[in-house]
Amino acid sequence: QVQLVQSGGGLVKAGDSLRLSCIASGRADSFQGSAMGWFRQSPGKDREFVGSVDWSGDTTVYTDSVMGRFTISRTNAKNVQYLQMNSLKPEDTAVYYCAERGAKRSGVSERPSDYVYWGQGTQVTVSS
Repeated sequence: QVQLVQSGGGLVKAGDSLRLSCIASGRADSFQGSAMGWFRQSPGKDREFVGSVDWSGDTTVYTDSVMGRFTISRTNAKNVQYLQMNSLKPEDTAVYYCAERGAKRSGVSERPSDYVYWGQGTQVTVSS
């Protein structure tokens, strides 16, 4: 069984930066062979795709609203992925979730249904 534990997040001002971390435990081989993703959800809205990274870290995709501001990276040797968020805006306010595709599904995906394991979520609040 894979567990994803998130850290980071908090309350920042518009224009500030934050880094979220997501550490996988339980099955290192699952993490190291699987694509990872980040999603976010605001009150009253559906869960929204933020970005995804393939198993190697070489390929990333992002939703248009965060392109150029957010960067996903991963360190397979440490079973951790990161979401670096720069130039934050009030509309970035949400609960952020990391996710793993599992079963060594190595390619990126924008669909929440493609992800098997989910972190506990962490609140990011950006004030204007």
